[in-house]
Amino acid sequence: MTKLRRLSLTAYEAPLCETIVDCPAPQGSEVLVRIDRCGVCHSDLHMQDGYFLLGDGKKLDVRAGRTLPFTLGHEIAGTIESAGPQASGAKPGAKVAVYPWIGCGICAACRAGEENLCSTNRHLGISADGGFASHVLVPHPRYLIGYAPLSASFAGALMCSGLTAYSALKRLTDHAKRGPALLVGMGGVGMMGLSIARAMFPHAPIVADIDAGKREAALKAGAAAAFDPADPEARRTIVKSTGGGVFAAVDFVGSEKSLAFASGALAKGGKVVITGLLGGNFATPVAMFPLKAMTIEGTLTGTLDETNEVMALARAGKISAPPIAERPLGEAQAALDDLRGGRVVGRVVLST
Repeated sequence: MTKLRRLSLTAYEAPLCETIVDCPAPQGSEVLVRIDRCGVCHSDLHMQDGYFLLGDGKKLDVRAGRTLPFTLGHEIAGTIESAGPQASGAKPGAKVAVYPWIGCGICAACRAGEENLCSTNRHLGISADGGFASHVLVPHPRYLIGYAPLSASFAGALMCSGLTAYSALKRLTDHAKRGPALLVGMGGVGMMGLSIARAMFPHAPIVADIDAGKREAALKAGAAAAFDPADPEARRTIVKSTGGGVFAAVDFVGSEKSLAFASGALAKGGKVVITGLLGGNFATPVAMFPLKAMTIEGTLTGTLDETNEVMALARAGKISAPPIAERPLGEAQAALDDLRGGRVVGRVVLST
């Protein structure tokens, strides 16, 4: 029997360990995908820690319901190896990206096509074993998306960083018609968002990041301007240069400082969408909401329909891959350590 090799979470706040088990045989509509590439995402760090930071020393515990050893990783691209008898259309040998945000299929969110918001989900790498492995079991072929002529690394990254950025930017389509969008945080999701924003919006976006190297990378990738949010003059410069502030902003960091910067740069009637999960508290006077007529909205990954939309953009050559560094699966923990230490520009992708 084929063996399933995994880099597993065997204890929280501890390094990943290799575990080997028998590879599952797909039943019913299930499809077994041999993994070619899997991206390393910042949320993998939260899963490894077992919590999200809520500010004031508080933590959101996310360990419940997850049996160890557990396999992280949700930016998966691979090759169909075998399929159950009801997995219509799943052809062995086909190259596919895997939509990981799989829901229960019966709740109100799932019935509305928002499986990413399902409260009893089967999200790969989050509540079901994911992609830091040689194989992954997918419950239905509808979650498999052909990605030719893209690379496997880019296709996998589109399943989270690309999708998350696209879903957030889609919520700003009307606002971004009025002027350049502000993108805060030029990590893997932010760099993907920069390319997507250039394809979707009429104005080249401006960006902000505390890392000079990431600001330089963003400028090379087409940002109209780049700012250091730690510079006390940065927000005022943005407001002045845009004639009163930006109407559209995305916070790809999700910290109290990044959201304060993004919301502080908004014009009246502006909107900021938060995708980042770094953590902390955010406070602003309640009166500012009506006085600025501003909107602050959160978004969590994206729907299967949105995944097909962003994949279509990429396959048509309208968006490009962020900087991608490929590393072997055995270096999964080293990749996580580099991400935690802020040493990654773009995306690290594991190869099996």
